Amino acid sequence: MAADPVAGHPGTGPDAVRVVTPQVVPAALAGDVAERRPRVVVLGDALLDGWLTGPARRLGRDAPVPVVDVASSTTEPGGAANVAANLAALGAEVELVSVFGDDPDGLTLRRALHEHGVRVNRSVIELERPTPAKRRLVAHGQVLARYDSTPVTPLRRSTEHAVAAAVTQACAGADAVLVADYGLGVLTDRVRRRLAGLRRRIPLLVVDAHDLAPWGALRPDAVTPNVAEAAALLGVPVPDAERAGWGLRHRRALTERAGGDVLLTLDVDGALHLPATGPVRAVAADRAQPDALACGAGDTFTAAWTAATAAGLAAPEALALAQAAADVVVARPHTAVCSTAALTARLAAADRGTVLDHRDLLTALAEHRRAGHRVVFTNGCFDVLHRGHVAYLRQARALGDVLVVALNSDESVSRLKGPQRPVNPLTDRAGVVGALAGVDLVTAFAEDTPVDLLEAVRPDVYAKGGDYTPQMLPETPVVERLGGQVRVLDYLSDHSTTAIVARIQEAPR
Repeated sequence: MAADPVAGHPGTGPDAVRVVTPQVVPAALAGDVAERRPRVVVLGDALLDGWLTGPARRLGRDAPVPVVDVASSTTEPGGAANVAANLAALGAEVELVSVFGDDPDGLTLRRALHEHGVRVNRSVIELERPTPAKRRLVAHGQVLARYDSTPVTPLRRSTEHAVAAAVTQACAGADAVLVADYGLGVLTDRVRRRLAGLRRRIPLLVVDAHDLAPWGALRPDAVTPNVAEAAALLGVPVPDAERAGWGLRHRRALTERAGGDVLLTLDVDGALHLPATGPVRAVAADRAQPDALACGAGDTFTAAWTAATAAGLAAPEALALAQAAADVVVARPHTAVCSTAALTARLAAADRGTVLDHRDLLTALAEHRRAGHRVVFTNGCFDVLHRGHVAYLRQARALGDVLVVALNSDESVSRLKGPQRPVNPLTDRAGVVGALAGVDLVTAFAEDTPVDLLEAVRPDVYAKGGDYTPQMLPETPVVERLGGQVRVLDYLSDHSTTAIVARIQEAPR
């Protein structure tokens, strides 16, 4: 359930708060960002995130601590590397400029970034320097301990000069530069001065830093602090409650100190877009996940907002898309990234009455299949929805995990049912069908049968309601050739759309 992050705050006037929701972002925009492929340079501290997981069934004899029988050990890009991996997963062309050690963790991290499609060829390797790493020990979903390895000495002067040169080269022609400053020593004063000298040639500069104070002089387009980082910027205590209200009250001071717009992330309470002037925008988070899983969501939020803005999305759409991406990763274990497929599926679920084009339908289904979901497909005109339709769709949904309903286009309905049909246009039919609890995705097709669409979707089950046998359906050979099943469901003839329309036409006037 989503919380209202700005309950009780004004909705009109020069300081209005405008609440945006995932519904303002069509699922198609996730694919549009990927197709526009903005070029983004990430500068900052790359680190390796490690997770050791297993059951804990006893306490140790040498100390009253849980003994974890480690069953799995995984590593993922963290810090600036996680930001870069998220950008790449959303379709951006990404280059990371950072410093790696010449150690096994550095090699593991560089390989992982390569697998994510992130370029690191301009990053610098410093001999005898440890690659920053954070490892967590987890039992039954609970983090029991974290142990870090971080550099304790500053960059060598030669390394610092190499990083500054790499910044100059990488930023040339970039659509956006994203600074991910975790305070681990990569972004020195020299590097920051080099970036300041390039500032006028950077179309979009976004800063995500534990310490924002040194970055205000660069006048970034946006900064993305959490509440603790925002409070530190102002030198005031971290608020215990009503964090959204706190952000609104400190809006002017925050934007002045930050040097640009402030995207204040509120963990499970969503985010606020605080511009220097004009209306504030707020977006709520998915509160279905516990607070502890919000860790790492800020990286994804920042990456998604940057990618969306660099691709030309408007401010409300970029904010809602960024929060939807953050919601995706908090529902996943460990350090995670949000892909275009996952984001498309998330946005489609937020507005199930949207008619997805086939590109976005297939993208969303790819995410469902990644999760192991069984796909059920059905089709029809669904012109005047009645009890028979509802019962049949409920049965279809019970055959799998995700139900796709493909609607005949208006032209197709007219060819099949006559020139007086459809009674309701496609968008209205989709809105009603999508509102049913069992329907997950809605699309449309222009032909008289969905054979071509079935070839692309490849459902596990094709369901049809009516007085048919599978052998009577032209779709059956296609579905069976693709390895799917055909199921004919109950048919309630007394409630057919044709009968309803006929009764309406015959009724005395």
